[in-house]
Amino acid sequence: MASASATSPFQAKPTQSRNTRKARMVSKLLEGAQVTENSQLGRNLEQVELDVSGYEIKFQKCQFVKAYDDELAEEEEASTVLATKRFVVFRLCPSGSCESCAYNFGEYVVDMETYLEASTAYYLEDREGMCGLCEEVCYADDDATKNAGAAYVDCDYCVDYCAAFDNMEDNGVYMESYLFSECQQVYESDDGNTQIFAGAICSNSGSVIKIGAFSDEDCSQMNNNIDIEDYLENGLKFDDTVLGQVVDVDSCVSCIAKEYEIPEQNDEQNDEEEEVEVNEMCENLYEAAAKCESKYGFDNYWKDYEDYANQYVQEDLVCDFISSLSGGSYDEYGEIVLSGSVSKSGAGATGGQKFALTAFILSSVGLAVYSASLHSQVTTGGKADLSSQGGAMA
Repeated sequence: MASASATSPFQAKPTQSRNTRKARMVSKLLEGAQVTENSQLGRNLEQVELDVSGYEIKFQKCQFVKAYDDELAEEEEASTVLATKRFVVFRLCPSGSCESCAYNFGEYVVDMETYLEASTAYYLEDREGMCGLCEEVCYADDDATKNAGAAYVDCDYCVDYCAAFDNMEDNGVYMESYLFSECQQVYESDDGNTQIFAGAICSNSGSVIKIGAFSDEDCSQMNNNIDIEDYLENGLKFDDTVLGQVVDVDSCVSCIAKEYEIPEQNDEQNDEEEEVEVNEMCENLYEAAAKCESKYGFDNYWKDYEDYANQYVQEDLVCDFISSLSGGSYDEYGEIVLSGSVSKSGAGATGGQKFALTAFILSSVGLAVYSASLHSQVTTGGKADLSSQGGAMA
């Protein structure tokens, strides 16, 4: 095994300052953590600064899971107590090993909304930066700029690519599908009895994220009889370019932030070693996700990091949960699959058995995953109702 300094995605630095609100919220979350050897020591541990610049993010799978929901259980008119939860599994692979990703990688699970928010923001920023550079280079009046920029942008490709997006809204044919990835209403009948909502769904294999129809405002009840494109204004159709990039299993996103400018020649600063900047997609997803790392060769010395203690002691549960998502335990609707068949009422398992299975799975591992998302929300100032959550994980 390589040394910790060579393989770890962290760099230890003494704590200098800390947001007071963040400290209070993290402390509250950790109250539910199991006591570890290091927390018993009560020593002042080092703050750890995340550095995943030597890694690349690789999408693995999206998966729906039908799980017990407190709010549905309290609604007298609700037809079910199971709500659809959405997850995405991804990996951090060492740079240059994305195709195989066989060792020294981590596997993670996060809610789909968080994954889509971070990944679509990255690809939109990448497109904007690339098209800005394309305009600067490809439409330059002087040959020097064109020659210098040739190594950074392909004019034969980018001119048409960028023009297509600039004209997308004006040509009245397509609109970008990622705009509907967050649940929103697209139709309501005059009498108000029929409502249709659009939101992100997973394909049967989990390799595609697309926009589907739902019958409720939380996008938990899928309506497979409706093509959501039929309800777009002016007969528009979806352009899936961004969502296609988000789930491209054949490519990876480097965690090193891209630069969208041509380096100046003979710049004295080029002789100095510059600090590598990590892109926000990697930072945000790593912080938000539940982590399965030790089993894949990540050195786990950072279990000494105080805020990591709760995650570390629950890692086996997270790994098991990720395996269930990746191993075909659920179909595209989030139904539990038993012995190769979907456990629908009257077939394969009774309603009571299905409920018991779902409750067991969520109580043993699912809550650990949700706690990871909760931790991300509270540490970044998002709203969260801690009293309604079971368990905690940093």
